[in-house]
Amino acid sequence: MPSIGDWKIPAAAQPRPTDYAFDLQRTLQSVVGLRAIMPADAFTADTLGTERAGHGVIIGDRGLILTVGYLITEAEQVWLHLADGRAVPATPIGFDQATGFGLVQALSRIDEPPLRLGHSAAVRLGDPVVVGGAGGIKRSVAAKVAGKQEFAGYWEYVLDEAIFTAPSHPHWGGTALIGADGELLGIGSLQLEANSGRDINMMIPIDLLKPILDDMLTFGSRRGPVRPWLGMYVADTEERMVVMGLASRGPAQRARIETGDVVVAVNGERVESLADLFRKIWAMGDAGTNVPLTLVRGERSIDVVVQSADRRAFLKRPRAH
Repeated sequence: MPSIGDWKIPAAAQPRPTDYAFDLQRTLQSVVGLRAIMPADAFTADTLGTERAGHGVIIGDRGLILTVGYLITEAEQVWLHLADGRAVPATPIGFDQATGFGLVQALSRIDEPPLRLGHSAAVRLGDPVVVGGAGGIKRSVAAKVAGKQEFAGYWEYVLDEAIFTAPSHPHWGGTALIGADGELLGIGSLQLEANSGRDINMMIPIDLLKPILDDMLTFGSRRGPVRPWLGMYVADTEERMVVMGLASRGPAQRARIETGDVVVAVNGERVESLADLFRKIWAMGDAGTNVPLTLVRGERSIDVVVQSADRRAFLKRPRAH
């Protein structure tokens, strides 16, 4: 990842310590830089690359780091860049596909304080927040909550109520969403363009971590049924669910779904939105279930049955240093 002197947030957008009731500089010491290296043959290498950099947040006394999962998926090496200038190795220990959270464990001592988990459900529109990046105040953004609403991502992902902040942090992956009391309210996931044309960040709410944290620590992911995964990248284009791409060797590709196909129904039920499409697929059963789709290809309507899969089966398992 870039060195500490490579970039900084414009001064006008940086948070000012005097604006907060907590120790801002000390709190931001809990945000670390994260760099991960994946093998060239990783399943996610084509879409996410083999070198990924972003941020993580210390949430445990023994070097437990929370980040966004795509930074560490299939990682064979993870390095943390700490506020004291050290770079220490870490290992991935958990990834939840439903929320997008990832966990890594530092393999050397970390002296920086952990951040307390706050209550993201209490966040309101217009609330002042800090989007914290590794490197302290000059790598962080003074922002406000610009929205709380459903978010659907083309990679078969839905959050019932994501948090959106503005202005946007330019290096958003794994950033810390810090509330007015200095507690962690979410983790940075994406940069999007709002209807107003300005860039905003999408944050994964921290409340989604609490019921699954023990499972992630113990088993590497949440326990229970696994959602069916089709491996198709779908965009909501003028209220048409258009297949824009296919995961290599994934279920949809094996079922001969094609780029440009329009998905109109799941098991005979018409789909109304991207989130509705994915929820109807997930409602069919656990991973491995057959998912009947009705597609429009050109001027023809065709029916396809896709045998779904567990996406984790396609991924390389994390490897410790």
